Amino acid sequence: MGNITGTCHDNETIDFFYNNSGKAINTQWKKRDVLIVTLGLIVCFIVIFSNFLVVAAIFKNRRFHFPIYYLLGNMALADLFAGFAYLHMMFHTGPWTIKLSPNQWFTRQGLINTSLTASVLNLLFVAVERHQTIFNVQLHSSMSTRRVFIVMLLIWLVAIIMGLVPQMGWNCTCHLSECSTMAPLYHRSFLIFWAVLNLMTFSIMVAVYTRIFLYVRHKGRQMSQHTSTTRQRETMMNLMKTVSMILGCFVVCWTPALVVLLLDGLNCDRSLVLGPEKYCLVLAECNSFVNPIIYCFRDQDMRRTFKEILCCNWSQRHKNRGFSEVKFHTVEQEVLSESNGINDSNHNQNKHML
Repeated sequence: MGNITGTCHDNETIDFFYNNSGKAINTQWKKRDVLIVTLGLIVCFIVIFSNFLVVAAIFKNRRFHFPIYYLLGNMALADLFAGFAYLHMMFHTGPWTIKLSPNQWFTRQGLINTSLTASVLNLLFVAVERHQTIFNVQLHSSMSTRRVFIVMLLIWLVAIIMGLVPQMGWNCTCHLSECSTMAPLYHRSFLIFWAVLNLMTFSIMVAVYTRIFLYVRHKGRQMSQHTSTTRQRETMMNLMKTVSMILGCFVVCWTPALVVLLLDGLNCDRSLVLGPEKYCLVLAECNSFVNPIIYCFRDQDMRRTFKEILCCNWSQRHKNRGFSEVKFHTVEQEVLSESNGINDSNHNQNKHML
């Protein structure tokens, strides 16, 4: 059956494509299915709850109405959508899969592709924004609100297109020999394209944060004669901690799933693909609730706003209190702050001597 080509099978049932790819559909619930669905549901609720808090906090507190927080809010919105998309998948997987029509199956997978693509693209643009801000010695980006919303719109446009592409024709319903094992209606070339595209995005993020790290380390050496060793070490450690958390969590959550997708696209042995498949997808989804922790939960104002939301206090107490306490300070800002303190101290000493 795997050698059938040239004839389209759009009206076939789901089990036809699964049998063609050699991926079994369980008709009865097994312990593994129950474990995966239970774990997936727990992750979904955590993702939905945490990202809802982020979106609500940015909407509520006017001190977050700046480009970086708009991008973080859009990333949280993408992860919130990912939570609902994955929740939808949990109720259409396992023994429920055989009841799906091909269009329903494409919708299930398309929602996941759209949400995860949007999340990754938001991560990329946040990295670019942080890079520009740090190198321009700014607290907030000079990007206009209009430009930020255009970027957000483009992110969702690309994500939606990526979700619809397989259903619009880049599938294997007319080329059964090219069907994926992990996603039996997807063409292997699409999986290769999607995996390589995300790995390239990951590489760009690594390059961006590596440049930031090298820049911070270089400036740290330059400022050693202007600041105390303790203050320098604190600044360096805070920045390195943020960078390492971002890179580490992204690698841990995404690399296994991308590798499995790439192996499937390259038509590797089924056991290498089907064995870790579901666990890798759940791990990738975990990145959606890790993001709010990294980018937002480290901000004291964000935590304070979370508490107000949870306590149902929607009064705008912070709307006229100035800027938010952003934890992504540059080395130059630390130097400037400490230099001002030293100058003030010297001025007071001179005044006292006079």
